[in-house]
Amino acid sequence: MFGSRLPNKPSRGAAAVVTGAGSGIGRAFALEIARRGGTVLCSDINLTTAEETVALIEALGGQAWAFKCDVSKLNQVEALADEAERVLPAPVSLVINNAGVGVGGKPVGEAAMADWKWTLGINLWGVIHGCHVFTPKLKALGHGGIINVASTASFSAAPLMGAYNVTKAGALALTETMAAELAGSGISVTALCPTLVKTNIKANGRIIGESSKLFDRLMDRCGMSPERVVNDALKALDRGDLYVMPQFDARMIWRAKRLIPRTYALGTGLINRFGVSRLH
Repeated sequence: MFGSRLPNKPSRGAAAVVTGAGSGIGRAFALEIARRGGTVLCSDINLTTAEETVALIEALGGQAWAFKCDVSKLNQVEALADEAERVLPAPVSLVINNAGVGVGGKPVGEAAMADWKWTLGINLWGVIHGCHVFTPKLKALGHGGIINVASTASFSAAPLMGAYNVTKAGALALTETMAAELAGSGISVTALCPTLVKTNIKANGRIIGESSKLFDRLMDRCGMSPERVVNDALKALDRGDLYVMPQFDARMIWRAKRLIPRTYALGTGLINRFGVSRLH
C-alpha cells in the first residue's frame, strides 16, 4: 500500500501538504495520498481535527503530521512550509490548496462586507499564499503537482453567492495562469471544480436564509462523497489535466455557460427563484 513515488505520477509516493485537512475534502485528500504511498503534513485552522486526520492515517500504517495554519495569513503559510521541510522525509512534491469556507444567502449590495473579506481571505488569498510559497520549491525540485480546490461556482455564477463565486473564480484563474507558467517544468497543476460534496462546509460557513434550506435539500439529493471527488482529482493530476469536474451537472454547466451564456444567466436566476419559492 505504501511505496515510493512513481515517475510522472505526482499523486504516488508524494511528500504532501494539504490545507483544510481536518475534515471533508481535505481529510479525504490526506487519506488517499497516504494510501498512495505518500507522507502528509495535515494543515488546518483547527489543530484538533488535523490531529484526528493524522490518527486515521497512522491507523492505515502511514506517516502524517498535524499543523495549525490560518491560510489567510502569509506568515502562517510560510511557517507551514518551514514545518514541511522539518518533518517530511523528502522535499514537498504535492500541494493541495483546499482550505475553504462557504458563504451565501444575500445578493450583492446586501451581503455584509465582513463576509466578503472573510471569504476572500480564506478561499482566494489562502490559495494565493499556498501557490506563492510552494511553487518556487516545486520548481527547484523539478517535479510534482498542485491541486487548487475551486468549485463549479468558479464559472456557474449562481445567485446569492457573490463572494463565494468571486473567490472560486479567482482560484480557477490562478490555476490556469500557473498551468501556463509551469508548462514543461514537470509540475502538474489541476483545478478541482465539483458541485455539491458532502462536507461540513455549511456548518463552518455563513450560508443563511432560504439559500440555507435549498442547500440542505440539494445536498441530501445530489451530494457526492469527498472520497469519490478526491480520487477523480488525483487521477486527473496524474494525467496532467488542467480541469477536473467530478459530477455530470458540473460538466453540463460548463458547456451551457459557454454555448448559451445569456440564456444560462436568465435560466439560473429563474431556477433559483423557483427553488426558493418551493420551500415556502
